Amino acid sequence: MNGPRAMSRGILLAGVAFSILPGAAMAQTGGEPEESTQGVSDSADTDENVIIVTASKREATLQDTPIAVSVTTAEQIEDAQIRDILDIQTLVPSLRVGQGGISANTTLSIRGFGNGSNNIGIEPSVGVFVDGVYRSRALAQIGDLPNVQRVEVLRGPQSTLFGKNASAGVVSIVTRKPQFEFGGFGEISYGNFDALIVRGDVTGPITDTLAFSIGGNLNQRDGYIRDTNLNQDLNERDRWSTRGQLLFEPSEDLSFRLIADYENIDEVCCGGVNVVDGPTGAVSRALGSTVIPNNPLGLTSSLTFAPFNEIDNFGVSLQTDWSLGAIDFTAISAYRGVRVDLNQDSDFSNLNSLARSAIDTDIDTYTLELRAASNFDGPLNFLVGGFFFQENIDQVQDFQFGEDFANFANAVTGGAFSALEPTIRALVPGIAPGNFGGVGQGRLLNFDYANTAFSIFGEVNYAITDRLTATVGANFTNDRKQVVQDNISTDVFASVDLIQAGFNAALLQGATPEQAGVLASSPGTNPFLGLRAFQIVPPFLNFPNEIEDGRTNDSDLAYTLRLTYEASDNLTVYATHATGFKASSFNLSTDSRPFGTDFIPGSPFQVPPPASSPIRDAGLALPNLTAGTRFAGPEEATVYELGVKGQWQGFAFNLAIFDQTLEGFQANLFTGDGFVLGNAEEQSVRGFEFDTSVSPIPQLTFTAAITYLDATFDSFTGGVAFNPATFSAVPTDLSGETPAGIPEWSGSFSAAYVHEFGDGTTLRFYADYLLESNVEIAQGLSQFKRSVEQLNGTISLGLTNGIELTAWARNLTNAAYLQGVFPSPGQPGSLNGFRNQPRTYGGSIRFKF
Repeated sequence: MNGPRAMSRGILLAGVAFSILPGAAMAQTGGEPEESTQGVSDSADTDENVIIVTASKREATLQDTPIAVSVTTAEQIEDAQIRDILDIQTLVPSLRVGQGGISANTTLSIRGFGNGSNNIGIEPSVGVFVDGVYRSRALAQIGDLPNVQRVEVLRGPQSTLFGKNASAGVVSIVTRKPQFEFGGFGEISYGNFDALIVRGDVTGPITDTLAFSIGGNLNQRDGYIRDTNLNQDLNERDRWSTRGQLLFEPSEDLSFRLIADYENIDEVCCGGVNVVDGPTGAVSRALGSTVIPNNPLGLTSSLTFAPFNEIDNFGVSLQTDWSLGAIDFTAISAYRGVRVDLNQDSDFSNLNSLARSAIDTDIDTYTLELRAASNFDGPLNFLVGGFFFQENIDQVQDFQFGEDFANFANAVTGGAFSALEPTIRALVPGIAPGNFGGVGQGRLLNFDYANTAFSIFGEVNYAITDRLTATVGANFTNDRKQVVQDNISTDVFASVDLIQAGFNAALLQGATPEQAGVLASSPGTNPFLGLRAFQIVPPFLNFPNEIEDGRTNDSDLAYTLRLTYEASDNLTVYATHATGFKASSFNLSTDSRPFGTDFIPGSPFQVPPPASSPIRDAGLALPNLTAGTRFAGPEEATVYELGVKGQWQGFAFNLAIFDQTLEGFQANLFTGDGFVLGNAEEQSVRGFEFDTSVSPIPQLTFTAAITYLDATFDSFTGGVAFNPATFSAVPTDLSGETPAGIPEWSGSFSAAYVHEFGDGTTLRFYADYLLESNVEIAQGLSQFKRSVEQLNGTISLGLTNGIELTAWARNLTNAAYLQGVFPSPGQPGSLNGFRNQPRTYGGSIRFKF
């Protein structure tokens, strides 16, 4: 795949050249001035109560932006002690951020739509942009927030404004640009669990036209899960980052912004708790395991070794903004790199039965965006842009059995696993050398993934009257992916056809071939079939092959239709009909198996024999090969939305009523040792979002944000859910069911009060409260539900010399709940889970200059 990579580098260099040459910008298409990217005007007379956003790729007030958007300001981020994207959800109830088994396992969802958790082949339905640069994977989204100016959460499809993967919504993070006045801040914070956070940023002029900023962040904390076997804490924080910027403004109409950043995460994470101690729990303990049973909200675990997560996330971007009369041009070219090294105790116990799983991932991403936006005095204005995306992913996964695997299998089967090995070897010719369940056997997965995409997008606004504006937008996207899979199973026992063993045994006992096939196909007459649960890693059929080409090629034309009416200077009403699109996603996991349309599993010795299928007819069938998914097809979103925005002195509100549908939603279910990826034919959500702020006096502000979601799988005939009795994942028609993990009601409430002393000293009180109604955690497991109540608060004293002292607490009431549950790998009938972070508190000193 050197060709696409060489091409992507060439296009990136061309984009950099475009950014540097203003003359080229005139001949092409670009975007808005730097000011609008920052989003908050630098004018001294800006009304502090007016929030300026760039959700529509133009600088506008929140009231004048006819999009369902939530804005979290820098002041709110400081007040709420928000450190990363995981914390943002406490202030934006329509946004949910989940984190699971590793530090990088993060899933963002908006209005209940979200996917991609820990399956590297899936681009999320919620697009994340930092200073206009697309972050394609959760691995690149989870770090601590830099010197943030605001975070905008755009709800619903945004394809006509953003060029890549915005079928469910967008999270846009805007950082502060360098200033031409010297200044900055430094902060040190200490809390329980020995939490230490050190942050700082310095900005100022180099010349009259060149300014800089440079900042850094250190975040360390002991873990809150205690491993009783290792005598060590898990779920720690250990990360640092640095970020530098140069802003060059040779004239009022031209600016260049160069950003480079690097982040390192090196953490011991994550510890899972035992939710249900299944029938194999006693077996594990008899072999020396110290699993702490039935402890769903506990803060203890017991592993063989400490899991580690090392992630390096880095990149560089160059943004050029050029105002040429009534048209503003923008070019943003960027490179992002992610390097991941993970090692995890796969069975979440200190019984070394399934041993370790190691994953190494390299991601290289190149993006280029060009925009042009008009500022005509007349009724007609437009925004038009182009977006190019090239990504390459190389991933290696290594999974090995430990020394206890065979002992565990024998304990569960009464010794049959090893006792029957000589008999099975005599009955099935050609079995590979090596003992059944031998130490070091397992799998080696290799994926080489390349994705090239481009889009052309834009909107036209026409003012029908002084108060009524019509908007028409469109986005054409073409997305091509190519994957090469080279996966190897070294699990000797998993390659054995146990039906063939039963068939040959029956023949030796005098049965006819037809009788032997019948006897071999039933667990009641074939004793070998009772060992199937220990065929952990059956052989892989790699692709491309004669039947599967490992390629997807998707194109789509999305559109937006909107009417916006300014009922008065204080009240705006809008109605929107829009569509969105996300291209196919590959299943880069252990469950990357041929589609059922290409292969029907089964043994040629069974009765009746498996039906004809393309892979079998081509002679590519392997013993115990199973069907699954190679990729999930595209998502196509449709939304109908009615919104009202109002703002008066001391009071503002936003209301959005919507009906949103995703056809082909890419559902990704973690089964404990892999992922089942498939398309729901149709998933929909109806509801409303209401947020308001009230300031009865200037010193006191209340906010409230409430979201109601009525989510349904309208049609999902190929769904998968957990069996509530065995916890195994089984095919289930989920049509008409409510998707798991989507609360019907959620709300966020805050209060802030500032008291000013006569000498300029200020005392600030702040509290926020997050509430989510009871919801099923995992599909099919209705006995396990979660409700969320989290209270956060700060008290800050601002002194006249620029020093600010703060006492803070998050999850003040120490509320406990499960974030997710999954079957315990290799332990049928048991369930593991991840619980939330307990109460944290501390104090900080901040100095602004």
